[in-house]
Amino acid sequence: MASTTQNAPATTPEIKLPVLQREKLILNQRSYHWITDRICSVVENKQPLLWWLLFIPSALMALIGVVGGLTYLVSTGVGVWGMTNRVFWGWDITNFVFWIGIGHAGTLISAVLFLTRQNWRTSINRAAEAMTIFAVCCAGIFPAFHVGRVWFAWFLAPVPNANGIWQNFKSPLLWDVFAVSTYFTASVIFWYLGMVPDLATIRDRCKPGLRKLLYGIFSLGWRGGNRQWSHYEMAYLLLASLSTPLVLSVHSVVSFDFATSVVPGWHTTIFPPYFVAGAIFGGFAMVLTIMIPARYIYGLQDMITMKHIDNMAKIILLTGTIVGYAYLMELFVAFYSGAIYEMSAFKYRLAGPHWWAYAAMMSCNVLSPQIFWFKWCRENLWVVMIVAMFVNAGMWFERFVIIVTTLERMFLPGDWKTYSPSGVEMMIFVGTIGMFLALFLLFLRFLPCINIAEVKWTLLESDPHFDDKEHHPDHGIVASAAYQHEVATSYGNAADAK
Repeated sequence: MASTTQNAPATTPEIKLPVLQREKLILNQRSYHWITDRICSVVENKQPLLWWLLFIPSALMALIGVVGGLTYLVSTGVGVWGMTNRVFWGWDITNFVFWIGIGHAGTLISAVLFLTRQNWRTSINRAAEAMTIFAVCCAGIFPAFHVGRVWFAWFLAPVPNANGIWQNFKSPLLWDVFAVSTYFTASVIFWYLGMVPDLATIRDRCKPGLRKLLYGIFSLGWRGGNRQWSHYEMAYLLLASLSTPLVLSVHSVVSFDFATSVVPGWHTTIFPPYFVAGAIFGGFAMVLTIMIPARYIYGLQDMITMKHIDNMAKIILLTGTIVGYAYLMELFVAFYSGAIYEMSAFKYRLAGPHWWAYAAMMSCNVLSPQIFWFKWCRENLWVVMIVAMFVNAGMWFERFVIIVTTLERMFLPGDWKTYSPSGVEMMIFVGTIGMFLALFLLFLRFLPCINIAEVKWTLLESDPHFDDKEHHPDHGIVASAAYQHEVATSYGNAADAK
């Protein structure tokens, strides 16, 4: 017996595979109940002082700039803008393209990232969709009033009329009307559909009264049954699939306003992908610009984590690099082609009276995002906020450079003009900034800013196999905790103590 025991082979040590856990998208092990309470409290509680300090100036800017400026414009004429018979597009179309570009991040986050199953989108998609709608509202002001007689703007729609006026369907300007209106309609439906379950949650928490009645009307009788969730998920999937082509098509059509012309500096095939990348680039910068303060004001650090901010900073770095490549390719093609008019257009951009705008464009859009190669920069909220503001300014300068510097120098020297914006143009643009901020603050006040249901789906408890993993763990692996930047905040500790 002793010899048998001694001759027995030694047991092979068990090999365990190392597995890196995912970063948590909800911090401090928050429960379903806490998520519902925290998001609904933004709507139910009184707004903090900082909300009022932001809303009142924004509303005044919108009132004076948009309402006052446009009233003066209509009563006096479009001549109050600084445009000339050559530079017939100035700040108005610059601002139009700028605001349309900002609206692209909402559809990308909601539709494209949903189809690719990126769970980190759940905390920011609702606010990004709202930002899209408000940005398109700001954008629509400029072409509508640029026609001169805004009460005739309905002629842009293919509606039979007594004057026998019909649209020129070969014009990219008319393509813009259909592309932007389709984009706006799809974005509103997508945004509203995703909000229905959350509106029902707020309805059920409201006391009887007007608020409960209104939330009840807009929640469409939602009760959260299995059949309702099944239809909701299918409708959401179909809308995401239909909205995804809009991400590429809308700003491509906007770029056709320039690319289909024969104007030097505009007539280039790189414009559609270049405009789409620039729109996503500027859109994500605006999402960071508005969500970082909202995260701080309402104490949403456990749901909008540094993981979300890090991912958005990486997307800004990627799209900023694509935009920088497009800038350099424009210069290369212009000078390599040997076309004298094309070369002259870009020489004017580089060394003309608006050289500072070109320098600002290159600095803000190409150089500033490159610091996101460093992880510590992506984890510093001040750095992220400053870069996002630089990108916002840089994308406006990009549209200004494309439009104004090109129209100032055309084929005939006798047509050369120098453009400078009027005070009315500046006032209306500042007013649209106030309008955008005021609408977004009202959205935070009356509607759930984070998708309650989708955020809950990212919790471990939402995994149908969660209990199996708890009671029957896999002994063949060694789990390593992922890097998580955050530590428990004082607010989170206070909430736990309660």
